[in-house]
Amino acid sequence: MTATQPLWRMLASTRAAARRDLRVLNAEPGRFAAFSRTDGDLLLDFSKTELDASSLALLLQVAEAAGVARLRDAMFAGARINTTENRAVLHVALRDSTVTPLMLDGVDVKMEVRATLERLTAFAEGVRAGRIAGATGRAITDVVNIGIGGSDLGPAMATQALAPYHDGPRCHFVSNVDGAHVTDTLKGLDPATTLVIVASKTFTTVETMRNARTARAWIVAALGEEAVSLHFAAVSTAGDKVAAFGIPQARTFGFWDWVGGRYSLWSAIGLPVMLAIGPERFRELLAGAEEMDQHFRTAPFAENLPVLLALVGLWHRNVCDYASRAVVPYDQRLARMPAYLQQLDMESNGKGVTREGLPVTQATGPVVWGEPGTNAQHAFFQLLHQGTQIVPVEFLVAAEGHEPELREHHELLVASCLAQSEALMRGRTLEEASAQLRATGLPEAEVAALAPHRVFSGNRPSVTLAYRRLDPYTLGRLLALYEHRVFVEAAVWNINAFDQWGVELGKELATALLPAVRGEGAPEGASGSTLGLLAHLSSHHA
Repeated sequence: MTATQPLWRMLASTRAAARRDLRVLNAEPGRFAAFSRTDGDLLLDFSKTELDASSLALLLQVAEAAGVARLRDAMFAGARINTTENRAVLHVALRDSTVTPLMLDGVDVKMEVRATLERLTAFAEGVRAGRIAGATGRAITDVVNIGIGGSDLGPAMATQALAPYHDGPRCHFVSNVDGAHVTDTLKGLDPATTLVIVASKTFTTVETMRNARTARAWIVAALGEEAVSLHFAAVSTAGDKVAAFGIPQARTFGFWDWVGGRYSLWSAIGLPVMLAIGPERFRELLAGAEEMDQHFRTAPFAENLPVLLALVGLWHRNVCDYASRAVVPYDQRLARMPAYLQQLDMESNGKGVTREGLPVTQATGPVVWGEPGTNAQHAFFQLLHQGTQIVPVEFLVAAEGHEPELREHHELLVASCLAQSEALMRGRTLEEASAQLRATGLPEAEVAALAPHRVFSGNRPSVTLAYRRLDPYTLGRLLALYEHRVFVEAAVWNINAFDQWGVELGKELATALLPAVRGEGAPEGASGSTLGLLAHLSSHHA
């Protein structure tokens, strides 16, 4: 961080000296052209932020001084940039269609990726065609994916996003260990036509394996023990545990320790997506991500969409001190994208120490949250427009939908998206509110009483990502764009975006508390609050 500290001080001074209303900035000729960039039909508009030419130039210098290019190239080359786990970070290799070898520990990882993709393709095609059937010989009509974290959020999000392209079995997702989730998912399904995918790299994830055993019992109760091998598949590297569960090797698909869970959609974890949309469409998803990878690698920083989106995020987090960002896709099929990005961003950049293990000297990852528009407008947009804290918003919107017969719906959707970003920027002054009320014929006393409640401060920033249509290729580009945005922000903050030690302590304590929850003795070292909660819950448990 030492190399960038003078630049951060200059950025703070620049903002303090030249804070201008967004309405003034956006009235300047050429503002949109200067503060938007495109990659094909994908547009990043960041003109509705406080950035000006001097602050953007300083941020680009921050990226250079932080060594973003060096770290980026190291990642693509297979260097062990995940230093706390001594691992390479090569999710980009999962969508690299080039034949140039990428060697890691003497192995061409791209050859392994291709071999796994071919196995996944053969299995998916077999299931979709009915050649791989259930124990009764009937074709598979439903797939239940059991996983958690990246083994759930990625495929669940992508499957929903690509609903117009579904021509395979229906896909369902179980993640929560709450028995309600697996019960409600299996209820109504026919075991004879259901395939269950258990997604756990180690095949020991507590929540996943508890749900998997419940699903196994459901299959066995209906079809017998011998049906397990025909109604289950696994995405795991723990071959012995998978075999002990009853899943044959031919139905087991592995991935590698250089693929983090939240970056694993592109691997065998994406099997449910492939089953739903088919291998050809799945390859289009990979191709879109690969295109963004190449853009990230080759475009100058001043034209580089992931770099620029990251710089906007850094400006808001470290210069403007905004603690959160809202993601609002005006695309109903991206309803799960805020949750997906929440994990991608907060698990990656929710860190308090540098790569060297020292306390960070700047705020790092913001809180990421959101819902699809227009629902969000009728929920939390009140706070976004008139609340006491400023939350930058990231809008996503397509030029066209998948329902041409419902064109008026999409026109209203687009108008709503553009209107919200305009309203956040523009606001409404007291004078404007008063004039609006007077025009309705209200007495002056009522105008004076009501006008303050109808004032919008405005000057609230947003960015917009616009694209032609949400298809597999576009989804791949969007997801890779956000992956690389997280990477750039982490590089500037000098933190490791690829470990997640913060999830471990609670898991350890849950294991220690389980016997006490079962009434098998008091937990050692538990706080008085936890003991009190245990006693209360036990006293009300039938």
